[in-house]
Amino acid sequence: MEENFDFGSPEEQKHSVDRYEEMLRNEDQYFFDTIAFEGIIEYYIGKNDPVKALQVAEFALNQHPFETNFFIRKAQLLLSMQQLSLALEALEKAELLEPSESEIYLIKGAVFASYGDSARAEENFYRALELSDSKDDIYFQIGQMHQSNNDLSKAIQFFKKTLSLNNENSDALYAIAECYDRLDRLEESISFYQKYIDSDPYSFVAWYNLGNAFHHLGKFEEAIDAYDYAILIQENFSPAYLDKGNALINLERYREAIEVFKHTFEFESPRAETFCAIGECYEKLDKMTKAREYYEKSVKLDTLHADAWFGIGVTLDSEGRYFESLYYYKKALEIDEENPDFWFAIADARYKLHQIEESEYAYSRVVELNPTDAEAWLDYSSLLFEQGKLEAAIESMAEGIKCNPDEALLYYRTVAYLIANGNLNEALNFLDIALTKDPDKAYVIFEYLPQLEGNQVILELIKKYTG
Repeated sequence: MEENFDFGSPEEQKHSVDRYEEMLRNEDQYFFDTIAFEGIIEYYIGKNDPVKALQVAEFALNQHPFETNFFIRKAQLLLSMQQLSLALEALEKAELLEPSESEIYLIKGAVFASYGDSARAEENFYRALELSDSKDDIYFQIGQMHQSNNDLSKAIQFFKKTLSLNNENSDALYAIAECYDRLDRLEESISFYQKYIDSDPYSFVAWYNLGNAFHHLGKFEEAIDAYDYAILIQENFSPAYLDKGNALINLERYREAIEVFKHTFEFESPRAETFCAIGECYEKLDKMTKAREYYEKSVKLDTLHADAWFGIGVTLDSEGRYFESLYYYKKALEIDEENPDFWFAIADARYKLHQIEESEYAYSRVVELNPTDAEAWLDYSSLLFEQGKLEAAIESMAEGIKCNPDEALLYYRTVAYLIANGNLNEALNFLDIALTKDPDKAYVIFEYLPQLEGNQVILELIKKYTG
């Protein structure tokens, strides 16, 4: 059975696909011209079904064994499936048929890059450059190879070459931002995007990346201005709204942030992350019922959204519903068991429920996972002190000081524990260090041990630093 027609419209593509699938059902052999085969392959690629697309390419080669493009298609599909040796075989056959086709060497470069053979990858990319009129795409692939090899400075050079030939390549704009961010060269990133915007002021992608660079530097007002320009140019660009909302959170402008987050619902379906962010804003505004409502919406959309489960727990904790809050903290921990914030909340809830042994264990996990959290060391040691475990409390402070040598509060707390344990001389040594670091916090030892307010030795030492 033969049929020969030109492929061009969606209707013709559908007709070709229907004929192809009919042929498979009938276990028959139909003839398709090369254009029809191209349409069928594109259809399955669009359906994210590379296996079926590859089957079509194989069938196409049976009918058109000297068609270079089908070998190239086959290689592309095999590469996407990480069947690298088979991809190279297909490319070798394509090269025999048409050695001047640049795409062959472009795909070869990508295959060798996947093998981790950068030298041969680069050799093929440069061969593709010699033969191609679309050099911007090739420069971009070379940049991606250097980016995956963590040679980020070199990657930036090639992404910039891409833009010099095609300044509308948004992938290159995003890639440059990522490279600068990973290199922690955010000031350079800002300078680059400002210059780029001077030449193309209507690039919402450039404005957005400029906003992100300001955001990562903590320049939230400047970030918001840049996000606003991105939104002005591309009103339905949701990422700019989301990051603007996060910048507003950092400025504690929670009501504005809520409105910005809600605005995204006009352009896309609500996401768990957005509901969670709105919940956080209501939590910061001390509107716990409203916060819980949005956290619950978040987990309905994504049951693995740990921060939302945690947020529900926080709202219940604020209402004194510690047993209920503990349930939700544990739900969050099941998803992210290495999160020190979750362990900290569990430790506190256990303590409030008088589950002292469990609280002590949870605090030990907090300081293990985040040893630079001075507040956690203080709370952990306080729990030990309350249980009469003076030596353990002192040891915990020693560990805390190792991890946070500049935190004066740890030294002051050590002073209180040492005095309670009868080690006055050692306590005075630590008090001297604490006063050197921050004399204004000397009052904390009296909060912990009020009876020390009458200790002349301590008072004299404090007066020496505070006047």
